[in-house]
Amino acid sequence: MPIRVPDQLPATDVLRGEKIFVMSESRASSQEIRPLRVLLLNLMPKKIETETQFLRLLSNSPLQVDVELLRIDNRPSKNTPTEHLDTFYRQFEGVKDRNFDGLIITGAPLGLVQFEDVIYWEHLQSIMNWAKEHVTSTLYVCWAAQAGLKLLYDLPKRTRKEKLSGVYEHFIHDQHNPILRGFDDTFLAPHSRYADFSPEYLSEHTDLDILATSDTAGVYLASTKDKRNVFVTGHPEYESKTLHTEYVRDLAEGMEPAIPVNYYPDNNPDNAPRATWRSHGHLLFSNWLNYCVYQQTPYDLDKFSEANFTTDE
Repeated sequence: MPIRVPDQLPATDVLRGEKIFVMSESRASSQEIRPLRVLLLNLMPKKIETETQFLRLLSNSPLQVDVELLRIDNRPSKNTPTEHLDTFYRQFEGVKDRNFDGLIITGAPLGLVQFEDVIYWEHLQSIMNWAKEHVTSTLYVCWAAQAGLKLLYDLPKRTRKEKLSGVYEHFIHDQHNPILRGFDDTFLAPHSRYADFSPEYLSEHTDLDILATSDTAGVYLASTKDKRNVFVTGHPEYESKTLHTEYVRDLAEGMEPAIPVNYYPDNNPDNAPRATWRSHGHLLFSNWLNYCVYQQTPYDLDKFSEANFTTDE
């Protein structure tokens, strides 16, 4: 089934070129079906690039998904045209009286910034608190995972001395957990962060189910037992050249970054990187949509109630 997006969204042509079934709003309005409503809060600077990456992952499911784009505030963007933001993005005030099946909060380039110094920190907290009563399942990605842990468990910001950048091997911890259904025992996934997520620390200070970890990168995937909050510390949405773009950018800024681990063939940045994480990225989002959202959400979103949710125990 397709994802439903605004008719003129730039991602539409990109995804159709990849033979992904994208349905325009005008066509979807004539269908008698209850699509899943998913809100994408895009905190990344290059919003067009990021929205395309996430829409690509949301498309690989038999479920019809109606995606709405949300911005954190109305400040001008250096990397996204104002016309694009005004046309395709909503302000929180325009959606806060509605319920949604799913919410995705992206990462943000704020790894070395303290939460209280983030200009929109209070507003982000308001949105995450709102989601408790208006969203079936929220997916926190990379920096947003750190922010979500602060909100839900009051965990302080934990920062690595050096940036974690590369593609790392991960091990699953519970092959019968629905979020991991179909996963191999080990899989690869990219990371690009300063945040520190050690399994020991999360196990000691939270009641989260730790689902997948890396010996080097720490926790990759965790969730609350009712699956209403899912934390992904890496970037399954990244395209094959995204880490390369970040590496070249950091070089140009004189940051002397380390070469991303296990990314370039022969560890040589002159060699074109290959995506080795794409299949598990698609599977993760498909499982989240199915088991955390579709299987849990009420058919009538107006009847949303926390009492509807169950755990695996």
